[in-house]
Amino acid sequence: MVTSIRPEILPCYTYGVNDNFITFSAMSKLIEFFIFPDFQLLDISGPIAALEMANRLNSKIYSIKLVSKNGGLVKSSSGVALDTLKLSYRSSTDTLIIAGGNGVFVQVNDPQIIKFIQKGHMKCRRIASVCTGAYLLATAGILKNKKATTHWKNGADFIAKFPDTFMNPDKIFIKDGNVWTSAGISAGIDLTLALIDEDLGEQIARAVAQQLVVYYRRPGGQSQYSALLELSGGIFSELLDYIRKNIDKSLSVNHLSDVACMSPRHFARVFSAEIGVTPAKAVEQIRIETASAILESGRGSMQVIAKQCGFISAERMRRAFVRNKGLSALALKQSSF
Repeated sequence: MVTSIRPEILPCYTYGVNDNFITFSAMSKLIEFFIFPDFQLLDISGPIAALEMANRLNSKIYSIKLVSKNGGLVKSSSGVALDTLKLSYRSSTDTLIIAGGNGVFVQVNDPQIIKFIQKGHMKCRRIASVCTGAYLLATAGILKNKKATTHWKNGADFIAKFPDTFMNPDKIFIKDGNVWTSAGISAGIDLTLALIDEDLGEQIARAVAQQLVVYYRRPGGQSQYSALLELSGGIFSELLDYIRKNIDKSLSVNHLSDVACMSPRHFARVFSAEIGVTPAKAVEQIRIETASAILESGRGSMQVIAKQCGFISAERMRRAFVRNKGLSALALKQSSF
């Protein structure tokens, strides 16, 4: 059974409904979402929730329209279907957002869709994609010689198919001129918070994040995936668990080689080949990841957190954050809730 959601019910409050989409006032900004069969539902529902919350906080500034090639119900990869309007070109559209999902790889071969996106780029103030929606932007030529991101798993494939795009699959979102791209799925919320910030300012965007109980705002330079998940596997699985459980200790190469029952030189060589980074770098990444989680929760002073995570001092932790994340630990804490 297909569950359907009509576009009329997306915002909580409306002044009226015209042409099957929401209108609030002559000053509202029309945000148009393009979806297709087998799109990823969270790519759309997350950004819409953020826009809805911004409307509650700022006099319903955003109106929302869902469009698809043929209009009507469009089924997502989850089975939930959304009701849409047929493609049209409206000069009133402020922002066009392209969804991602497995269905995108069918859409890139449709000339009508590509033409719609190209025209939307010319007419709209800005255009954006979530996750693999970047493939549609690139096929339309919009990402040529531009910086962009997409889901990290698609990074290598994207680079091979679109070598004229400066792809960085380690970013949460990227803005290059009036073109925005974001990473996988939930990163669409981060992108939308940034759009709201651009339109309404940091105070409203921060309030939206607080209401949604999400971080304001994960920095665009932050890695898409966690070192705690990336560093795993092979013969050093137990050792990595040991590091995580003893992160407040001094974890030198000599100490870790003893735990692994290897000579220091042999251990360092085999560890680097197996994990992809040196033992010291792995320890630093896990320290930073652990400290990030504590910082974002708002618990403890910088000095206390540094000690909990095995940094010699708050200053040493600050330098490690700047080196690996491009921002200080304090800046990360201040950008959280």
